[in-house]
Amino acid sequence: MGLAMIDPAILLAFAGTAMLIELTPGPNMVYLAVVAASQGRRLGYAAVAGVAVGLAVVGIAAALGLAAAINASPLLFQALRFGGVAYMLWLAWDGWRDASEPVQKVASGVAARTYFRRGLITNLLNPKAAVFYVAILPSFVRADAPVMSQTLALSAVFVVVATVIHAGIVSLAGTAQVLLENERYSRFIRRALALALVAVALWFGWATTFNPR
Repeated sequence: MGLAMIDPAILLAFAGTAMLIELTPGPNMVYLAVVAASQGRRLGYAAVAGVAVGLAVVGIAAALGLAAAINASPLLFQALRFGGVAYMLWLAWDGWRDASEPVQKVASGVAARTYFRRGLITNLLNPKAAVFYVAILPSFVRADAPVMSQTLALSAVFVVVATVIHAGIVSLAGTAQVLLENERYSRFIRRALALALVAVALWFGWATTFNPR
């Protein structure tokens, strides 16, 4: 019902904007690539599902006005920011610690729900996701139609676009697992990926230092 209220040209423009934003390297892209390369596609897709649910939850919160409250409260925004950085650093440490274990052993010993939960939490602690829904999405909403219905519809479009891109990242990164089956390269590559996640966490903390309102 919400999509019927939106002009097709506006919907296409929004989908294109969402695609460009999701193709820009960020926490989700790097984290999913790390999971797929080090643990395999199965756990990578589980993380993708968690990310999708996280984005959907934030989109619903935006429709209810909670995302606007987060964006307007420096204290709440900073709490989410530091929580997100700390969680990504913990994920990097977890990957570094498991680097000595054979890939097959790590992947078989971890349930998919663990990576689903990690993908979910990573996005719930990502204030930039809330900022997208508050700062960008409203530009595509018509004032002469129910705002909540349009917001929910556009949020669904964003989640679909993001999920397709994230699944593609996992599919491509999963090919790197062949290299990781070689014990000679496995530890080096997986620890390099863990360090890359540390770098993204630090970048994320720096990039969200100021709440863009």
